Amino acid sequence: MGVNHKKTSARTNVQVRAFFLFFCFCQAASEQIRYSIPEEMESGSLVGNIARDIGLNVRQLTVRNLRIASSDKRQYFVVDAELVLEKQLDREKQSTHRLILTASDGGHPVRTGTALVYVTVIDVNDNSPIFNQEIFKISLKENAPNDSLVVQVKASDADEDTNGQITYIFKNIPDSARQKFRLDPVSGELRVKGVLDYEEVKRYEMIIEAKDGGGLVDHCKVLIEIIDENDNAPEVTVMSISTPVPEDSPPGTVIALININDKDSGLNGEVSCHFHEDIPFKFLSSSNNYVKLLTERTLDREKVAEYNITVIAVDKGTPPTSTRKTIHVEISDINDNAPIFESISYMAYVLENNPPGASIYSVKASDLDLGQNAKINYCILNDNMADGLFSSYVAINSQTGIIYAQRSFDYEEFREFRVQVKAQDSGSPTLSNNVTLNVFVLDQNDNAPEILYPLLGSDGSVLFEMVPPSSEAGYLVTKVVAVDADSGHNAWLSYQLLQATEPALFNIALHNGEIRTSRIFTEKYSVKQRLVIVVTDNGQPPLSATVTLNIVFSENIQQVLPDLSNFSSESKIQPDLNFYLIIALALICSLFLLTGILIVVIKFRRSPFLCLSSDRYSKDGPTFPPGYSDGTLPYSYNAWLSSEPGMNEFGFLKVGGQNSTLTKVTTAESVGLLLADKEGSNVKNETRSLLQQEANCCSWFKISHLERQSNVNKTLYFKCENEREYLPFKLIGMLNILA
Repeated sequence: MGVNHKKTSARTNVQVRAFFLFFCFCQAASEQIRYSIPEEMESGSLVGNIARDIGLNVRQLTVRNLRIASSDKRQYFVVDAELVLEKQLDREKQSTHRLILTASDGGHPVRTGTALVYVTVIDVNDNSPIFNQEIFKISLKENAPNDSLVVQVKASDADEDTNGQITYIFKNIPDSARQKFRLDPVSGELRVKGVLDYEEVKRYEMIIEAKDGGGLVDHCKVLIEIIDENDNAPEVTVMSISTPVPEDSPPGTVIALININDKDSGLNGEVSCHFHEDIPFKFLSSSNNYVKLLTERTLDREKVAEYNITVIAVDKGTPPTSTRKTIHVEISDINDNAPIFESISYMAYVLENNPPGASIYSVKASDLDLGQNAKINYCILNDNMADGLFSSYVAINSQTGIIYAQRSFDYEEFREFRVQVKAQDSGSPTLSNNVTLNVFVLDQNDNAPEILYPLLGSDGSVLFEMVPPSSEAGYLVTKVVAVDADSGHNAWLSYQLLQATEPALFNIALHNGEIRTSRIFTEKYSVKQRLVIVVTDNGQPPLSATVTLNIVFSENIQQVLPDLSNFSSESKIQPDLNFYLIIALALICSLFLLTGILIVVIKFRRSPFLCLSSDRYSKDGPTFPPGYSDGTLPYSYNAWLSSEPGMNEFGFLKVGGQNSTLTKVTTAESVGLLLADKEGSNVKNETRSLLQQEANCCSWFKISHLERQSNVNKTLYFKCENEREYLPFKLIGMLNILA
């Protein structure tokens, strides 16, 4: 019984101690044991003292059957009072290990407790950066915009923290690439920094290095292919040119050699050339990048003297680019054009009697060529006229083409002629052309009419015409026939009866010259009649001729034959009528001139005619200027100024046609009068002051009316210019007044 009690007591003590141990383990487990070890720790290395960390000794751990298990299937640790690394760890594979520590008691039933052990693996720089690819190949268009992304290189590092921080840098790249690109050291972005030009560098190759914080590195290669863009226009260079080009150059003549180059590649560098204009040229491809400019058809300098050829070079890029180059080509002249006159024929009109050496016409020719080929010389081709060589009539200025008359032309000699003018250039060979100039001589009134009938006798005697005395009015006596060597208006003739014994007995037709009787012949007319007929042309100035015709009224020539000799002699001494007409006209003109001078003198002296003071009158009567009565066809009038004291009324005549009226004015004392007696012995001055007042208002007196009746006392009335009244005077003396 005692033994059983001892056994029971011992069992109870063990249970108490186990419970206490379990309690302690559970408390330790609930605290979670944590360890940190480097990943490069070797196998068998001590991780931690488990017994000490949970407060147990080694013996107790053995009794309690302490075990440890990993959360995954791999077993990296063993436990025996101490936690020992059984296998080497790799943080990059597993950075944290979760271990379960299990303890069991010795009781029945067995009870267990667990504790969590966390083992953290501390990283070491045991991994180098690794690029995701070793070579990066990129195609990049030239002229890519600045800061555009080319590629982003990427490297990875299994380490962490600074060991895993990667920096990117260029490694041994040329400066040309360094100037065109930049690399972000953190992100690894490769971007464009400069202007890319395919024509400069077509390919870039560079090494990029990735380096972690621990100094481990990795490298990759970046290959950048520049893609050509059509960013270059073709270049056109004229290597040689032949100008000027003769206009007679055959088709296919080489004008210029042109080099065409395009820095682009492929289709962007393939260039073709063409023109826009329709010109007589073409292109012919030569060796590489060379073309020839050729003539395609014949040239004509007279149509186009020079060409500005625009060469258009276009590549085959998309979009295509082009270049324009202008080539100036001059065409040289050859003498392939003859002179051309402005008209196919010319007509010149020249007045006859022209002065020798005067210009009568000018011809003008032009030549489409240049220089000496266009220098024209004129000459007159030899031509025969009816009266001799033509060279004696006209000449031409070889330089100007002005044609001169070498002699005076006579319309009555020849009225027209032709001139052959030759224009010849100075080219080689010379070319020429001819033109006809028709010269028409214009008539001038240089010929007086010529009387054809009646003709004078061989001794110059005047012919006779017999007219029957019994002839009726309108009887055709004869007809004057005249001609004029001129033409046109200058030859139109008119006939007039200039002088006749009895002007009323005959008349003459104006245009045909027929002389007819105007009335029946009576005994009061003379049997012998002389007619002077003048024939006048219509020229400017008109020319005339006269003829004298003797007419005898008789039935029988025998009756008047004794008197014809006297008639003939009288006709011989007939004065030249034209001469006397000229003298008469000269006298009339002189008289008018003298009258004008007298008027000016009298006006200048301000002393009106016949209205002067008494001291200017001669007591012997009125006087007249010398030659006052001279004139043609004079008529004489007698007039007196007389005093009639008993007369207190005067009649004033106002001009109004044939029925002139008289206006009576009384109070003769109010009008100053100069009165002379019939003998002209004395002159009385009545109311002198009034007369002077009236005279001052008159600047001149004009004779208003004179009756043509001789030897009769007449009253003359004078009109004052400043008044509308007439002053009466009676003049004594003989006045010769022209009709």
